[in-house]
Amino acid sequence: MEIQQNEKEFRFEKGYKILDSLRELPKHINGSTITAGAVAAIFGCTGPALLVIKAAADGGLTNVQSISWLFSIYFIGGLVSIFLALKYKQPICGAFNIPAAVMLVTVLKTFNIYEASGAYFIAGIIVLLLGISGLIGKIMRWLPLPIVMAMIAGAMIKFGTGIITSTQSMPIVGLLTLAGFFIIPKISKKVPPVLGALVLGMIAVAATGSLHFKAEDFRFIAPQVIMPQFSLGATLSVSIPLAILIIGSENAQATGVLISQGYKPPINVMTIVSGIGSMITSFFGGHNANVAGPMTAICASEEAGEDKEGRYAASVINGILFIVFGLIASLAMAFVSALPAALTNIIAGLAMINVLYSSFHDAFSVNKFKYGSFFALVIAMSNITIFKISAPLLALVGGVIISLLVESKDFKKEKVAIK
Repeated sequence: MEIQQNEKEFRFEKGYKILDSLRELPKHINGSTITAGAVAAIFGCTGPALLVIKAAADGGLTNVQSISWLFSIYFIGGLVSIFLALKYKQPICGAFNIPAAVMLVTVLKTFNIYEASGAYFIAGIIVLLLGISGLIGKIMRWLPLPIVMAMIAGAMIKFGTGIITSTQSMPIVGLLTLAGFFIIPKISKKVPPVLGALVLGMIAVAATGSLHFKAEDFRFIAPQVIMPQFSLGATLSVSIPLAILIIGSENAQATGVLISQGYKPPINVMTIVSGIGSMITSFFGGHNANVAGPMTAICASEEAGEDKEGRYAASVINGILFIVFGLIASLAMAFVSALPAALTNIIAGLAMINVLYSSFHDAFSVNKFKYGSFFALVIAMSNITIFKISAPLLALVGGVIISLLVESKDFKKEKVAIK
């Protein structure tokens, strides 16, 4: 992706007055924007939410800590959507980094939630400083997108294989869940595949007697403030990979989508807001709140309305729904706790299909950094830890070193693409 900006305009893109955008908002609220905003919210509140809940459970977090994590990323992510949409009249959505939630499964087994929160805070500072300084292009030149995406693919591949192993453990549930994913969207295009999978999956677990709801679990539990603690190990293992993922995956994807739809995205402010959002969520144990690629793609699409200037209304609707979901995070936790692990594993894997596909495509579809990308992939898949440095960072470092040694010419080519 080629990104060029006038140096004087680079720091802070001006945008519009938020009050003016609010006054114009009602005329853009229609069937198309409401549907797109709702579909984006349903997507974000199903599969990705299950990924976070699963990561929290695997990482040994308490129920309150898990609720706090879920609350922060959806509540602050919703605010990011509303602010950016109204400020720039563009369908920019906020949420959290999905690949990073997967990466944290391993991290939370090495560092406690307080150390992890400190690392999240530092990641937010890194992203903020990159946005203010305008160093994003230079950083990404030395951290090429193929290597970053290969690392993401390696860290997340277990969610894909989890679809198969969980279907083997509960065949009826697995097959009906897969049927919901592939068949229901064919019947109604308004139903996201993951939602179709969840509906038929729940019918399957209810029919097999595997659904165990407890009325006493469905109560409001307030999120908990978690004071960050700082450690060098957590900074190296979490902060640096997380900052790279925020900029190199979600923000880059959202930027590409907006440009393809004819918008001029406020790249620098998107980065700055992502950094600030991540700093805020860290005080609730949330790993980040940044610009979201998949939700932005849904709200920026032609399905959100023929009037391109009015599609920002879809992002506002998405943001409001995200805020509501964050406020009822404790109910979402209770709901997921009633589901068998096999179903949540399958749903989480299905939610990852597009992300995994994009990761593999961006890592290996171009004839650049192929050796670095390969080693980034296998190092991330190995899930090794050396001196408390987790596999994702080792994968990035290893991939870059390999590429510098055997395919240094590709870095010269990259200078043409990123300025």
